Amino acid sequence: MKVKICGLSTAEQVKTSINFGANFCGFILNYPKSHRYIQFEKAKELTNIEKKNSKYVAVLVEPKNDELEKFSKLNIDYFQIYGKYNSETIFNIKSKFNKKIIVAIQVKNEKDILNYKEFENVADIILWDSSGLEHSIEWNYNWIKSVPKSITKMIAGNVNIDKLEKISKLADIVDVSGALETNKVKDIYKIKNFLNKLNKINNEN
Repeated sequence: MKVKICGLSTAEQVKTSINFGANFCGFILNYPKSHRYIQFEKAKELTNIEKKNSKYVAVLVEPKNDELEKFSKLNIDYFQIYGKYNSETIFNIKSKFNKKIIVAIQVKNEKDILNYKEFENVADIILWDSSGLEHSIEWNYNWIKSVPKSITKMIAGNVNIDKLEKISKLADIVDVSGALETNKVKDIYKIKNFLNKLNKINNEN
């Protein structure tokens, strides 16, 4: 299972994530309500750090066209998009800006899982997340068992180190943020610990 560390805001956090094997590093770029939000200049600085084997992800909530234009100039690989879109809009964003796309589906109940069907042919990754945006809320991860293996599945929403074993049997990628913070700031020790645990699980499987 791969891992995305989301809501990074300092060079030390980014370098630690990369050096300890994070596959994706996520940056909150247009959602100031989140305490993880960073300004454009900071995003520019962080995405210029050598990413080695990691991929950089711009996390965007209902982005406007001029925002997509602006963020597409950063050294990023993926747009992770929240909001009410259809497959045609996502396809157009993907084509125009030449970025891979993570479509985020917010889950309140089991039938929300099926919303992936709209995007299965245009998204590179489908993320099932809680309905809380900046607030991490738990949902029943088992609901995604019905999703076919052909879909690259990412899980977020109140993920922590104790749930890794379970999530590794359900998803291709785990997306973690709040569990790696102390007083709303990413904790370098927690990042290392989480990534070491994931590597251990991957080596055992």
